[in-house]
Amino acid sequence: MGQFLAGFARPCLRRARARALLTLLLLAGPLGATTVEGMRTHAGPEHTRLVLDLSAPARWSAFTLDNPARLVLDLADADLAFDPARLPLAQTTLAGVRSAEKAGGELRLVLDLDGPHDHTVFALDPVAGMGHRLVVDLRPQGAKPAAPSPVAEAQRAIVVAIDAGHGGEDPGALGPGGVREKDVVLAIAQRLKAKFDATPGFRGELIRTGDYYVPLRRRTARARDLRADFFISIHADAFDSPQPRGASVYALSQRGATSESARWLAAKENQSDLIGGVGAVSLADRDPVLAQVLIDIAMTGTLSQSLLAGGRVVDALGARTRLHSKRVEQAGFVVLKSPDIPSLLVETGFISNPEEARLLRSPRHQSRLAEAIFEGVRAHLEQAPPPGTLLAARQAQLADAPRYKIRRGDTLSTIAARHGIDTARLKSANNLASDRIRVGQVLVIPRS
Repeated sequence: MGQFLAGFARPCLRRARARALLTLLLLAGPLGATTVEGMRTHAGPEHTRLVLDLSAPARWSAFTLDNPARLVLDLADADLAFDPARLPLAQTTLAGVRSAEKAGGELRLVLDLDGPHDHTVFALDPVAGMGHRLVVDLRPQGAKPAAPSPVAEAQRAIVVAIDAGHGGEDPGALGPGGVREKDVVLAIAQRLKAKFDATPGFRGELIRTGDYYVPLRRRTARARDLRADFFISIHADAFDSPQPRGASVYALSQRGATSESARWLAAKENQSDLIGGVGAVSLADRDPVLAQVLIDIAMTGTLSQSLLAGGRVVDALGARTRLHSKRVEQAGFVVLKSPDIPSLLVETGFISNPEEARLLRSPRHQSRLAEAIFEGVRAHLEQAPPPGTLLAARQAQLADAPRYKIRRGDTLSTIAARHGIDTARLKSANNLASDRIRVGQVLVIPRS
């Protein structure tokens, strides 16, 4: 009898569950329905990005039309809860965005373009507090990235590529009062570029010049396009508590992180492509064995130069701000994996710390940080200038120049006059930032 009752109860239970599930589906609305909750644009020098914030994953198709140029994006079983007229289109290649509802619950978005474009459409899964997104990247046909102007090899400046972390869809760390890492580090990067540009024999180049996202590997590729001699990536750290503070300097590690915090930070920074959004990347044309051999050969010397420069940057930062680590830490940062360019990642402070967040927003503190990074990198590159640069040629000329050992009563001006040169040239030849000298110090006397 018990077996009979159990057999009778099972179909009843299944029917009850089915009725409950049907009720939930009716309350939730149409199965698979997607709402476009918002839209954003980001304008970069090479492309325009349109981002759709979605309530759920979407099925889409896209095609282009000519005369005039348009991109049509159809989203199946979707509706629109955002007015495209609110989109900021200044500095983008979009002339307008229109919407229409089609039969069967399909949503059509028409992107009016200012000319023929290539396009990429891809979805991003929820990550770092962001929901489902659909990304449309638009690149004007025939547009080419700006290339550096050709310079005579023996007279070229040392090129320092300066990478402001995050940008666009990826705000980076968020601090008290709404301060965003991507804004702070761009301001510091701009100040750092100005310092290199104002120094004879150097030129600064920004990897990103505005609020748009650059994929991590594209940042190093851009530095290579610019024939950079050094690469600096600038960030502002964050933690899940407000106590940690202080600046840190990182170089690449091929073997493992030098500390648990370095490992954690590298893992966090390497997620930027998931947040900022990168379409499919093909490595099918690379021989993995050959590539690894070439990287290992080149990386040894590059890492050595990175660590030497990093030590100088740590010292310079320590004279101007609190340090979180008093040594150069190492971890597997994707953005530092350039085998032929010495590279550093500088965490300028903890934006999650209220006091440091206030400092990081201060133009005065931003200038101090830029000055410290500049001082450290410049000192290293002046001591070991890359071959073919103006500083390397000048160093070769000074190698055979006469020396003078400072005696009591000497001043820079009297030494310069005695050897028939001006004081500024004497200071430049000896990398002196002031007129201060000491007894016993040996000066290089440049030939007149």
